[in-house]
Amino acid sequence: MNFFQAQDNARRKTWMLALLFGAAVITLLLLTNVFVAIAFGWAGMQTGMTFSQTLAQVPVDSWIWISLGVIGVIGVASLYKFLSISGGGKTIAEALGGSLIHQNTRDQKQRRLLNVVEEMALAAGMPVPPVYLIPEPSINAFAAGFSTDDAVIGINQGTLEQLSRSELQGVVAHEFSHILNGDTHINLRLIAILHGILFVGMIGYGLLRAGGYSRRNGLPIVVAGIGLLIIGYGGTFFGNLIKAAVSRQREYLADASAVQFTRDPSSIADALKKIGGFSMSSHMTNPAAEQASHMFFGAAAQKFATSLLATHPPLDKRILAIDPGWDGKFLHNSPAAAADDQARQTERSNRADTAGVSQLAGGAQSGAQSGAQNIVDQVGTLSAAGLAAAQNMISDNPEQLSQAAHDPFEARALIYAMLINPQHDQVSERQLALIGEQAETGVAPHVTRLLPAVRNSTSGHLLMLVEMSVPALKELSFSQYKTFTKNTAALITADKRVEIFEWVIHRVLTKHLHAHFEGPQNVHGRIGNINKLADDAAKLLSILASHSHEDTNEQLRAYNAGAAELDIDKPYSKQDSFDYQRLNDTLVKLRKLKPLAKPALLKACATCVLADNHVNAAEGALLQGIAATLDCPIPPSIYS
Repeated sequence: MNFFQAQDNARRKTWMLALLFGAAVITLLLLTNVFVAIAFGWAGMQTGMTFSQTLAQVPVDSWIWISLGVIGVIGVASLYKFLSISGGGKTIAEALGGSLIHQNTRDQKQRRLLNVVEEMALAAGMPVPPVYLIPEPSINAFAAGFSTDDAVIGINQGTLEQLSRSELQGVVAHEFSHILNGDTHINLRLIAILHGILFVGMIGYGLLRAGGYSRRNGLPIVVAGIGLLIIGYGGTFFGNLIKAAVSRQREYLADASAVQFTRDPSSIADALKKIGGFSMSSHMTNPAAEQASHMFFGAAAQKFATSLLATHPPLDKRILAIDPGWDGKFLHNSPAAAADDQARQTERSNRADTAGVSQLAGGAQSGAQSGAQNIVDQVGTLSAAGLAAAQNMISDNPEQLSQAAHDPFEARALIYAMLINPQHDQVSERQLALIGEQAETGVAPHVTRLLPAVRNSTSGHLLMLVEMSVPALKELSFSQYKTFTKNTAALITADKRVEIFEWVIHRVLTKHLHAHFEGPQNVHGRIGNINKLADDAAKLLSILASHSHEDTNEQLRAYNAGAAELDIDKPYSKQDSFDYQRLNDTLVKLRKLKPLAKPALLKACATCVLADNHVNAAEGALLQGIAATLDCPIPPSIYS
């Protein structure tokens, strides 16, 4: 399944959620009305009336108001929960007691984890997500977020302690597949929906406790509480049914994606085997984990572990799906097992190094040959070629730039240094003076120190450093973030014009940081036919052609090639200067496309750029900025 199909499937599952939610609400309405009818009938029988006579005296409006009341309670509870998690993935991580692992951590195991997450994110062409450490001794992990912009990875302390790097990579790859496939968006919606369904039972539990403390009206309150608790069990049943319907099959798919990416089935298989052999398994002790149980790598709760209502497939079936020759034995931590584990790790590393190099070479060759379709096919994918390309680019970065990207203080200086004009001394002096006046104390010297290395780096490496800097920049306070965004805008416009590379940096930072500091933006694509946005597609292709090729005839040829991919008949509009505002306005409209309508647009863009069978630095940067704005992450391997 490719990225666009997975995104479309996620949209369709939202409709399935709505249907299941509607069925659960109707069932709760029926149960509530039955309970009220029994209560009325019992009260009437105490006065000598029959059950049917009592019900006959109940006005029809009463049943309507009871139903509306139940719907209102469920709706308000769901809305409240949705608003409480509207901050995105970090809200879930913090609710589970997670603490952010700082990018400049010196803890060896935490550093290893951050390296794995960073390599994987860059390999997929997506922003590096913040990582939260959950204080649980069990082996488990989760990914949460409305999109790649606000996504976070959560890792249990037990996962760090018990798994090798290879096994950790398999678990993280599993979680990345959930992010890229849009599963995390559904999971957050599911939390809000389930809260509404379960809230009736919560009210019943509250009434039951209140009735136990009441001396005057204790019995009626207790009876009401018991009734609502019974109704609530109906909600619990439907809640677990919805979780199982949404999550079970996706776990198999995420396992398969992790195997495809790591090219080593034993990495994730051994992680699952260690869960089976570990005394704490994957179970969570935090009560908040129950509502998020469908988001975890392993079963967070022991109940329903083998039933049809389980959020995860049985552990042995997941292992057999990956390792059909499994002997049924789980892995246990012991000195002997640790030695075997180290031997397996060494063997895997050797295989991975060899496979990675050959795959990278193959990826580079195929990328040059297959052209535009190859770019589209790799969008939002995890591959060994992407990982090798990312690792290669990371290792090629100057050490001081990599260190700066991982420090919240120096990351600001790194971005500022990228925006210092290298061609005009007067402009650069004005920019440096602005940093000295407007930036936080101590930032300016770091800009001066990093500037030579920045100017000696390629645009591809600098854009990767921007992505690497995102987690560190997310550690800023809100006031620091506002100062940072104000300064970057001032640096970009210091020479009264916006270059392509500056626009790309600004788009990437704005998109990723805005979601974290000011809340995720949920853009719902509703346009399935590109012809409805033909004018905007033509504007985009015209901008690309104008800035991808120097000769006017070559520009026209490139534009026509891209337009032919979309089958649109619009004239070419030559752009003499880079109009970033026009490009922004055009992309805002094109973001409204449905997932399955975006591949054709991206292929047209890639075809336009590759009209001369070459992707230069400016073209690659512009294409990457466009793809990022359209929520279509491009891995670095396409430029290898």
